[in-house]
Amino acid sequence: MNTAATALVLGLSGSWIAAAQDGADGPCVGLSGNSVEGGLIWGRVDPDSTVTLDGEVLDLLPDGQFVAGFHRDAQAVSELVVNGTCRQKVDVQQRDYRVSRIEGVPQRTVTPSEEHLNRIRRERQLVSKAKATRIENPNWLMQIDAAFEWPVMGRISGVYGSQRIYNGTPGSPHYGIDIAVPTGTPVYAPAAGQVTLAQTDLFYSGGTIIIDHGYALSSSFLHLSALDVTVGDVVNKGDLIGRVGASGRATGPHLDWRMSWRNRRVDPQLLVEDMPTQISD
Repeated sequence: MNTAATALVLGLSGSWIAAAQDGADGPCVGLSGNSVEGGLIWGRVDPDSTVTLDGEVLDLLPDGQFVAGFHRDAQAVSELVVNGTCRQKVDVQQRDYRVSRIEGVPQRTVTPSEEHLNRIRRERQLVSKAKATRIENPNWLMQIDAAFEWPVMGRISGVYGSQRIYNGTPGSPHYGIDIAVPTGTPVYAPAAGQVTLAQTDLFYSGGTIIIDHGYALSSSFLHLSALDVTVGDVVNKGDLIGRVGASGRATGPHLDWRMSWRNRRVDPQLLVEDMPTQISD
C-alpha cells in the first residue's frame, strides 16, 4: 500500500498550500495561490499534459501553466489529477462569513416586481454571455502572482462572502470587495484583458464593466458613474476604464469589484497586496 506524502508549497502573499498525494515521491505538481474558499490556485505541468480538478478539465497555457478557483462554499477537499494517473488531494480552507439579519424591511424592496424580474433575467443573460466569452491570451496570465493591483484605493466597506438575511429570507451572498470612494474617482484596470461587457444602467449593478483576463478568469466592476471603455477594447494594467458611482442598487458611491473563474465566484482581495492601513481602517 502506498503511503500518503504531504507537500507544502509557498503561495501568494506568503500563504501555504497543503497538497497530499497517494505516493511517496511528493505531489503531482507544485501549487501556488490560495487554497481557500474564494481563492485561486495555479501550477505548471508539461504542456502536453491533461489536468483535472474534481473531474473538470483545466485549460493549459502554452507553457503548461493552469489556473483554478474555488467558490464561496467549496468542499473541504478537492482532487487534482494529472494525466489520469497522478492524484493529488488539495485541502480547501473553510472561511467564516459576516452574516447580518435585518427585520422589518418593506417586502417590495426585497422582492422585485414582475416587470423588474423580467429585466433582471435579460440582464443576467447579457452578463452570462460576456463571461462565457473564450479568450486565450497567455501573456495576460503568465505572471499571475504579480498580475493584479487594486483598481482604486480607498476604505474597504464590504467584503467577499458576506450575506444579509431580510425578514428571515437569506439574500444572495456578496461576491465582491466594496471600496468606498467619492463619485467620479477614476477606476483602473487591475490587470490586462479584454472588455466583454460595458453597460451603463443594469438594474442591480448600474454602470457595469467586465474584463476577461483570459482562460475564463474575469473581473467585474459595478455601480460606475461613467464608462471609459467599450466592448472589444484591450486594456493593460493601470489603464483608465471608468469612474466610481452609486448607480444601480447602491446606497452610496463605491466600487464593487468582483471576479469569476468559470462559474465560480472568487475573492479579488486574495490577489492583491493589503490595502494601506490608513485607507482601509
